[in-house]
Amino acid sequence: MTLHQIPNTIKTDSYWMPFTANRQFKKSPRLFSSAEGMYYTSVDGRQVIDGSAGLWCVNAGHGRKQIAAAVERQLMTLDFAPSFQMGHPLAFDFAERLAEIAPKGLDRVFFTNSGSESVDTALKIALAYHRANGQASRTRLIGRERGYHGVGFGGTSVGGMVANRRAFTTLLPGVDHIRHTHDLTRNAFAKDLPEHGAELADDLERLVALHGAETIAAVIVEPVPGSTAVLPPPKGYLQRLREICDKHGILLIFDEVITGFGRLGTPFAANFFGVTPDLMTTAKGITNGTVPCGAVFASRKVHDGMMTGPENQIELFHGYTYSAHPVACAAGIATLDIYKDEGLLTRGSSLAEYWRDALHSLKGLPNVVDIRNCGLMGAVELAPRGGVVGARGYDMLVECFNNGLYLRTGGDSVAMSPPLIVEKSHIDQMISILGDAIKKVA
Repeated sequence: MTLHQIPNTIKTDSYWMPFTANRQFKKSPRLFSSAEGMYYTSVDGRQVIDGSAGLWCVNAGHGRKQIAAAVERQLMTLDFAPSFQMGHPLAFDFAERLAEIAPKGLDRVFFTNSGSESVDTALKIALAYHRANGQASRTRLIGRERGYHGVGFGGTSVGGMVANRRAFTTLLPGVDHIRHTHDLTRNAFAKDLPEHGAELADDLERLVALHGAETIAAVIVEPVPGSTAVLPPPKGYLQRLREICDKHGILLIFDEVITGFGRLGTPFAANFFGVTPDLMTTAKGITNGTVPCGAVFASRKVHDGMMTGPENQIELFHGYTYSAHPVACAAGIATLDIYKDEGLLTRGSSLAEYWRDALHSLKGLPNVVDIRNCGLMGAVELAPRGGVVGARGYDMLVECFNNGLYLRTGGDSVAMSPPLIVEKSHIDQMISILGDAIKKVA
């Protein structure tokens, strides 16, 4: 039970909640009723600081009136326009604005409605690109262990989180995975990027030898995995992965659904690491979490490689009813205006050191086996209780919520990445609540 039981006025039976233990949750729901700035308000009137930017998406903080006004204007002007063989000006304006902040060369934008759709879109583009360029044998897709790439069949197939795959026995064929980089033996309590493990990128060479480079279309990785509780790549790892892909003609896809739009103190993780992929998936922060929207950024090589055949021929038989939805584009442009006016895409760099030191101050508390950070992302990994994975992590989630902190949990790790408007006082508040909770659930 939570400490703050809501009044028995909300019927919870009909809503089948995603990624939630529904029976457990509905016995004692944790519900938010409003939000502004850095804080949620629970249904019983308590302020709860948002330690995870919603689901890694509310980068500019909650309740931004500028976005709400843009959405209202657009709904009253053009509520919907088809994107198949038709268009509307905002879609092109939004794509141009995104291209301006994208890593150099990734200036062709395909709109989706979510991170999952962005991933499936990027995978399909990779396959279609090779076919259009006379390499139809390149059909194999490579993911990474402990990776999360959404919940579509493509994203689930290349994803490497066991629980997300176990129940769905029929996934895409021709998929393989390289090793993950989480190494507690050599890298526990590393600050920023781990020193050891760049050589793990060479595991891709193993799959090239096994399957043949001529069969591999693309490799997809998160620059910094978030859903498996913030796993910063070892120094040099992503650079090495880029080199191997170039060597064998394999497309490299960065899943930046979480890391995109300022989370590392740069517009994208590709900027932070100095590694440019061939395709980049985004969503979440693209509209500050207000309206579902996503985008795949493509290189000129990939985009132009698809522009073949007669001009009246559709180059990519793919898209969604709500691709480039007018309201999503309006919300996205307003979001980009806020990011630009307030310098939010780079603001995290000025707070990263304070954030890192605050997180690592928790070292030595009971059951803390690792602390990880990169930019404004961070995680604390706890030892399982009695061999039951996730039990201590769930208790941490509840204890923090009860005491005014919302964060994400994965197994026995807690992950945080606050809105980019965060101040040092907010960081202090989050770390204080988290530290007390770690002691409480020990």
